[in-house]
Amino acid sequence: MTAEERRAFGARVAKFRRGRGMAQTDLAREIGRTASWVSQVERGVQPVVRLDVLQLLAEGLGVSVQLLQPDAPLQQEEAVDQASESNDLDAARLLISGHPALGALLGGHIGRAPKVAELTHAVDEVWALTHASRFAELSASLEGVLGDLEVAARTTKGSDQRAVQKLLSQTYQALSAAFVRQDEADAAWVAADRAVRAAEMSGEPLAVGAGIFRLAQAFVRLKRYDQAEHAAATAVSALESHTAGEAVPEALSVLGALHLALALVCARAGRRVDARAHLDRARAVAQRLGEDRNDFNLEFGPTNVEVQAVSTAVELGDAGEAIDLGRSVDTAHLSTERRSRLLMDLGRAYTQRRQIGEALDCLLKAEELAPETVRSHVAARASIRELVLIAGRTAPAELLSLAERADATA
Repeated sequence: MTAEERRAFGARVAKFRRGRGMAQTDLAREIGRTASWVSQVERGVQPVVRLDVLQLLAEGLGVSVQLLQPDAPLQQEEAVDQASESNDLDAARLLISGHPALGALLGGHIGRAPKVAELTHAVDEVWALTHASRFAELSASLEGVLGDLEVAARTTKGSDQRAVQKLLSQTYQALSAAFVRQDEADAAWVAADRAVRAAEMSGEPLAVGAGIFRLAQAFVRLKRYDQAEHAAATAVSALESHTAGEAVPEALSVLGALHLALALVCARAGRRVDARAHLDRARAVAQRLGEDRNDFNLEFGPTNVEVQAVSTAVELGDAGEAIDLGRSVDTAHLSTERRSRLLMDLGRAYTQRRQIGEALDCLLKAEELAPETVRSHVAARASIRELVLIAGRTAPAELLSLAERADATA
């Protein structure tokens, strides 16, 4: 963008903003940026060159990308919104759209209630599928598992009652995590809220904290950054006093994961200093923990902190830093989801630097690990689309094939 083009673009932003009766602070809140950033855009100081940021700004103003930037690619006005598209969790979404309470209370369940050991095995499998990003299989497996758990939570008596509630919370947390990864944010919110309630009924406060982490992630996907920050920060405040002295590892895992959630919130909102401060706090917690763990399926530990640091750097537009960090992270012992996430973020970073070959290599490796995630993830698809635009007529066949698979053709 030339200086003249930036000023013309900024004038259009200001015009559409005023047309909607919005102050700069209103628009900033809507798109998760600062009022200062909006002001700089409108004055032509801050260029908007990234396609995903242009899309975000257009959505905040309630206009098409083409109206905001006439020379933008036509496909950019099409939704990167997965909520309206079919995906591998459609059956799971329908499953939680009803509520089991009425049928269970009216005695609608017929048959033998599964034992806790059977339910535990089923829930372990649910999380295995979630960590592996095998969403179609996850969705298919949930119908029986979730129904049995909901009934058991209302009919089990005695010492097993809390164990069943814990398993129910774990299942809804898995479902919330999966919905977040396929950008089904509203469904993720519902699942996370149910996870928190079941965790409370189980009598395990740390499981409640893990559920709040899932809730914060759902709020981030919904671009409700104030709600995400409030949820996570409130939980952090409660946990910090609990972990001030000697703390059990599980408590540190939840605290550290919540700091990573806050780092993401701040990065999405363009609050660079705050994002880095929460990353530093997460690193300090990970150092106290001293190892990579998987308490409450959070995968928190020193390695995951660095994975999130890469993601934060990409969100802040610090592509060089993201690449330097990512090259030194060994994720071989982490889940498929974490390994593919690092590769996707490195692909995004290389895309920001317009390094087509390196970006494509990372994205193809991520797809090999977790094809369902790469082909449905908003940011990954945006990067693929941008790579096609950058490459133009020289786009390699592998890139065009990837774009076709991800429905991200330019």
